[in-house]
Amino acid sequence: MKKNLLKNNMAYSNNIIREFIRSERKKAGLTQKELSLKAGVGLRFIRDIEQGKISYRADTVNKVLRLFGKTLGPVDLIRQEDND
Repeated sequence: MKKNLLKNNMAYSNNIIREFIRSERKKAGLTQKELSLKAGVGLRFIRDIEQGKISYRADTVNKVLRLFGKTLGPVDLIRQEDND
């Protein structure tokens, strides 16, 4: 059960990051390529984030988030009742 909780929270966090970056990029009128150049990360990294791929490094995500005045930080987990 704990493994499922962790997996669900990672997916939830991933969706928040993905949607935030995509939304802010579009508001700023940037293409994925332009964002990658401004953030100093690869285009593939931006594409992977926006497609919801989970495995990426926090320091690299922070390079992108800093452009929008944000950074990763501790977030409370969403707790689910045990159904055991």
